[in-house]
Amino acid sequence: MIDLKGKVALVTGSARGIGLAIAEKLAQSQARVVLSDLSQEDVDRALESLSSQGYDVMGVACNVASEESVNAAVEKIKNEAGPVDILVNNAGITKDMLFMRMDKEKWDSVLNVNLTGAYLTSKAVIRDMAKNHFGRIINISSVVGLIGNAGQANYAASKAGLIGLTKSLAKEFGQRDVTVNAVAPGFIETKMTDVLSDDVKNAFLQNIPIKKMGTPEDVANSVLFLASELASYITGQVIHVDGGMVM
Repeated sequence: MIDLKGKVALVTGSARGIGLAIAEKLAQSQARVVLSDLSQEDVDRALESLSSQGYDVMGVACNVASEESVNAAVEKIKNEAGPVDILVNNAGITKDMLFMRMDKEKWDSVLNVNLTGAYLTSKAVIRDMAKNHFGRIINISSVVGLIGNAGQANYAASKAGLIGLTKSLAKEFGQRDVTVNAVAPGFIETKMTDVLSDDVKNAFLQNIPIKKMGTPEDVANSVLFLASELASYITGQVIHVDGGMVM
């Protein structure tokens, strides 16, 4: 069993879905997990769910697109739990639109949350990681960042940008024992995919060798591995969690 006891893990966008599954998986391995999301109400709800199971968790509301908000959240975490050892940049939004119709607001807002948010949060914690000669940064990208998708130019660009950020930070901080990797989920069962018709789901499944959708726990398992000592010699990599959809 992977043991993360004594480690402080911050998971952005962890009030629900994949982020909450990641937070729970890290908490099960005895990390002290910090739940973070835009809404304090959503954070409190997730916090109650995990704390009621006996996990060591705390919560902080944070707008990852705001440098002031990120820095304040990280300072609060340091004061109450200690420096962040494990950062999972999971916060993300979509504002899908065909490119010819996509206005700048839809472009900017998605890039600001999905990519700039990861930059701001990583920058806020990485100095302590480098100083302590231990750190794990795991960026939640997407297969869309590798293959693109019609109607998602903003989302695909942000997720591709995360991969570039991952590889650059891995090269800069490897000598400080800070590993930086990305996880690229494919077709995962979430509220976003629940609304899709059976025809659309079946079309996706035709391109997945395993012939089934993934679960948030599948993504969380990969994050747990990358956060652990088992992955201490892995950095700058993109782990596809997609049932073979992209290979």
